[in-house]
Amino acid sequence: MDVLPLCWVSDHTGFSGTIKNSASDFVVTEINTRGQLVSDIGADSGQDSDDIESEQEKPPPTQKKRLKEPEKALETFSGLPIFDKSKNANVALGKINQTADSNLPESAANSPSVQTQGDVLDLLLGSSLSENLEKFAFSVKEGKDAEQEGTEDTARLLLGTFEDKSQRAAIHLAVRQKFPFLKTVTSCGEIEVRLDPQYSELCQLVSEEEANGFFGFLDAKDRRSKFTFQPSRNKEHRKAIHHFVSKYFGRLVETKSFLEQDGSSERAAVITVRFRDKITSGRKRTANDCQTVPATYTAFTLCKVNMETLEAIACLASELDVVVSDFSYAGIKDKKAITSQSMVVKNVTINKLKAKQLSIQRKGLKVYNLRRATKHLRVGQLKGNHFSIIIRNVSKHQEDDPDSRLTSRVLEAIENVKEKGFVNYYGPQRFGLGQNVQADQIGLALLKGKLVEAVHLVFTAEDGDDPVNQAKRHFIQTEDAKGTLALMPEYKTRERMMLRALNRYGNNQEGCARAWLSLPHSMRVLYVHSYCSKVWNRAASFRLRTYDLKVVEGDLVACDNLEWDPLNQENAQVHVVTAEDLKSNIYSINQVVLPMPGNSVQYPCNKLALWYQETLARDGLQGCKFRIPALQLNIPGCYRRLLAQPRQLVFRWLEDKEMPFAQEGCVFATDDSKQPQEMRDSLSVSFSLNSSCYATICLREIMKCNV
Repeated sequence: MDVLPLCWVSDHTGFSGTIKNSASDFVVTEINTRGQLVSDIGADSGQDSDDIESEQEKPPPTQKKRLKEPEKALETFSGLPIFDKSKNANVALGKINQTADSNLPESAANSPSVQTQGDVLDLLLGSSLSENLEKFAFSVKEGKDAEQEGTEDTARLLLGTFEDKSQRAAIHLAVRQKFPFLKTVTSCGEIEVRLDPQYSELCQLVSEEEANGFFGFLDAKDRRSKFTFQPSRNKEHRKAIHHFVSKYFGRLVETKSFLEQDGSSERAAVITVRFRDKITSGRKRTANDCQTVPATYTAFTLCKVNMETLEAIACLASELDVVVSDFSYAGIKDKKAITSQSMVVKNVTINKLKAKQLSIQRKGLKVYNLRRATKHLRVGQLKGNHFSIIIRNVSKHQEDDPDSRLTSRVLEAIENVKEKGFVNYYGPQRFGLGQNVQADQIGLALLKGKLVEAVHLVFTAEDGDDPVNQAKRHFIQTEDAKGTLALMPEYKTRERMMLRALNRYGNNQEGCARAWLSLPHSMRVLYVHSYCSKVWNRAASFRLRTYDLKVVEGDLVACDNLEWDPLNQENAQVHVVTAEDLKSNIYSINQVVLPMPGNSVQYPCNKLALWYQETLARDGLQGCKFRIPALQLNIPGCYRRLLAQPRQLVFRWLEDKEMPFAQEGCVFATDDSKQPQEMRDSLSVSFSLNSSCYATICLREIMKCNV
């Protein structure tokens, strides 16, 4: 219980009970930034979500291109049309069926496309230089076929100096189209042609047709298209292709393997390549940015039952044929519960999502309130959550006064928490209490840069012999990622994503970094936040034991005490309480905040400052920058209120049908001659909390016991 130390705000006695006997006992509904329950968005807006988009799907907007792009420049200088890129969009370029005659030099030379490319080069270079280029290409090709070593040939051909940038761009494109194995380099306006070593290296792995198709895919720069290599049953062969693409083009494209559904025991896998999403930043826009087609975003409400958020996203991704990273959400919801939350998916239209609603429902999920969105959700983009909870087996604590009434204990507890709030601890689901390895231990290993150790912690088995623990034990004992992947159940999405990466890249430091990068950013950072949350919980208990519920000099308080948002703190400011502030008595304990460790937070100026310093040093983080470049993680830290306050806190006894909701100071009309324990044993409680506040912690304060 180190991460959940015991400190209370109120001194009432409380009562005993159990929660989460079933998923229906714990209902969570997200509250969006406008204060609406996400389950009521369609009704509240007065607009039927089915009518938001017309039945006929709108065609994608026309892609605008500048005149001086290579394709336009080629048309401008040659007067001839170039190849049609659209015919290759969203098709498997590696699966081109070649006719028997297509490999004959005569057929190739007489084909219209080659003739057109030859005409273009004649116009751009002149017939004499164009002939020299063709002879050079033939000699280089012959030498490449003879050696097959994938190294750069020393032969070079100078095409001359071209002052016009558009003309140079046209020449680059025309040469690549006709001779994919050549590359052109410009130096001070002079164009030089040489053998492309990357093309030669790829030809050691795949056929020339596939290599031509891959480089044609890159040259086309159509971000909506995909390229697929021919199926392969050889894992090492596929791994080599993955490494080649990642090594030379990893910043531009990404690769994924998919098993073919052919029904055989040893199924082949195909490697699909697609362009990476562009990341917007503060840099100046380039011409390529202006060409990007706006992405499609669809928002919806997801209802899930007894399922982890990431598992639900994996199911949706499979149904909609997109990747897990195309989904975004405002927060992770409980597993053993019925939860409703907003989500946004990229590259999926409303009509496509409508068409999949029934198949998604068969997987135990419900998507509704479909509507257009303009961008992804970010973690923390919500007002809070509303909880409807059933507490069963309600009774008095064993050490309680036998003459006391259960109904009095319940009413006293509810009223105290409604008035005074509770210590704003991070809840047990933040850490995975009861497990051999908790999330904060993994986060600490990541902060120390021990990526291999962190992977082993993820795969440390719990007590028991279920399939998940069997798979984890197999990995720890053998480090066989492929064998473990075969044993790991499908619903363990997080573990399977990491195992696939380990199988592809190995179990060393680099392979483990790839395994962590295979998880969505919000999932990677959650482990580090778990450690920082543990530090915050212990800091809160130290603060309360040292200074109690009073404001002291050196405390931090939120400057904007009414609208201060703990999860949107780019411009958040805190104030250090001074002696003059104490004399004026202008701050209350409800305004006190504590920092969660990071590289952009200010620490209190009292005994807590030394406590934070000693705690981080004891965990081996003295001088920690709270950045993990290998995992693309930056931890700025944040401020969190010491106390939290529930809103709209109401309750009722379930067994007494005539008993009304008790709220706003109402009391029960009970018959004192009957024992309350015999009358009722299940209690329904509902309330709303701000984002990042935990219902289990609120219930713990109400009941004065761990739930």
